Amino acid sequence: MEDTVLLRPSFCAWADGSPMHFFAVFDGHGGPQVSALCRDQMHVILEEELARAATAYRKEHPENDEEAERRAWEAALKRSFERADALGMGLSESGLPIMGSTGVVALLVRGSILVANCGDSRSVLCRAGNALPLSQDHNLERPDERARVDAAGGKVRTSDDGQLRVRGVLAMSRAIGHKLLKPAVICEPDITMMTRSEDDDCLILTSDGLWDVIENQIACNAVRNCLEFENKNNQGAPRRGALIRQEEEVGCNNTATLLKNMAICKHSQDDISVVVLDLKARG
Repeated sequence: MEDTVLLRPSFCAWADGSPMHFFAVFDGHGGPQVSALCRDQMHVILEEELARAATAYRKEHPENDEEAERRAWEAALKRSFERADALGMGLSESGLPIMGSTGVVALLVRGSILVANCGDSRSVLCRAGNALPLSQDHNLERPDERARVDAAGGKVRTSDDGQLRVRGVLAMSRAIGHKLLKPAVICEPDITMMTRSEDDDCLILTSDGLWDVIENQIACNAVRNCLEFENKNNQGAPRRGALIRQEEEVGCNNTATLLKNMAICKHSQDDISVVVLDLKARG
């Protein structure tokens, strides 16, 4: 396994004291070192960047400014990916020049969900039963990403397995690390922000080993049905904002295991890591 996951509910607080929740999936390539580094360091880096952003925000905006908050959160996420990328590239000094990782990060604060994505792991929101992708895969089949790689001097080749790869090595256009593939392969994440709704059921973060064989809507249907079953057995889901009880966490774990087993039954050939958040339960 080269995948890692990171779950840090209430890992820090924003300027107004609101708790911030952090969840992520990292899919390593060329080895597990960069994904393990992200698992161990990304939340530490982001907490530092959010603390700096909060200090600046309080100074510049004594009254609440939602747009300024959004910009501060996005900037902190981008700086965190840059710092993780620098650490990942540093592994090349240990003789590991082609190692890297995807990163899909979900940051929950008050009534907002922010998803930062770099690579081909993916986040999908289930709202009123409908699958809403909160990230778009960074691959070379995308004309915009292929054009950016070409403009940066990256050579795209078709490998023996029929996939387009940067220099015949990496089948995606963005990743953390991969020093020898710079500047074609960048670490800049795309960031999506959604306002939470009472209709939100769950948020799914997984590596591409699941999405290779399971469609977004099928995954959402399975997760929604499984969570409803788990919550029914536990006498219903708690109200939003309530403390998360152990049985709700067990329900999410069981649901993530269901998705993993579905992908295995569909003969997925890649590593599979899954994080499921029950948004009916988590405030």
